[in-house]
Amino acid sequence: MPNDTLTIRPLHPLFVGEVSGIDLTQPIALEQVAAIETAIAEHAMLVFRDQRLTDDQQLDFSRRFGDLEHTGGTGISKPGEQRLHPAFADVSNLDVNNTVLARDNRRRLYSLGNMLWHSDSSFKPIPATYSLLSGRVVVAKGGETEFADMRAAYDAFDDATKAEIEDLICEHSLIYSRETLGFGDLSEAERATMRPVRQSLVRTHPVSGRKSVYLASHIGKIIGWPVPEARAFIRDLTEAATQPAFVYRHAWRPFDLVMWDNRCTMHRARRFVSTEVRDMRRTTVAGTDTTAAQVPLAAE
Repeated sequence: MPNDTLTIRPLHPLFVGEVSGIDLTQPIALEQVAAIETAIAEHAMLVFRDQRLTDDQQLDFSRRFGDLEHTGGTGISKPGEQRLHPAFADVSNLDVNNTVLARDNRRRLYSLGNMLWHSDSSFKPIPATYSLLSGRVVVAKGGETEFADMRAAYDAFDDATKAEIEDLICEHSLIYSRETLGFGDLSEAERATMRPVRQSLVRTHPVSGRKSVYLASHIGKIIGWPVPEARAFIRDLTEAATQPAFVYRHAWRPFDLVMWDNRCTMHRARRFVSTEVRDMRRTTVAGTDTTAAQVPLAAE
């Protein structure tokens, strides 16, 4: 897809495009912003190679697509422990002194939830649109990020499954995903920041018009269903949606910037040697709409 110097090369039969002909360390034109938005509506995920961004440059580029989420904090990281601007999600294994976190560090154990399939910020009443992840320091082996195309997954469901899930509403919370890994020693204050929210299980993309199944490890309930039945069903859907034909594995090169649409993809990190430095910095474009009506706290 040419646009002046901007070109897109497919990296997967279903989704993912590698973008060339653009330097994100420099201000980009409105026409290039529009071309990127068109490309991500088609491909759901874009890879920009060798983008040696500073934090300010990543922030500037990300803001071209909307307001950014700020790290509100769950209480896992204490005040003074954040090493990045609050508009970044620190997806590294480093502390505020840029020292590798110990194996039993609580923040590290909590972050292992990123190895479960998820969509960024589905645990917020208004979930995120785009995520932009910059690989500042990547590991020699492992540490890939896998992405799954939730549009293709939805298309592959049979008609009976599509009818069954069409109007379902799910509860998403960080509590559910962390407890899956055995990280359940959360304080009441931490749990209060992770209060479940409701999301539709089927979404329609506002640009492409394509439907997708909105899954995540953060799902703990389907409204109106018994919890064991709901969790078994969500597990079945996730297994179907993440079969190899729908998945792209991104092997990180230094200074890759990967941008994806959370409304129609899931992703997960893969394991790596925990003593190696892995410095990954994510900016997240805030959403503008809910997918389902939320229940007031007093009504629960």
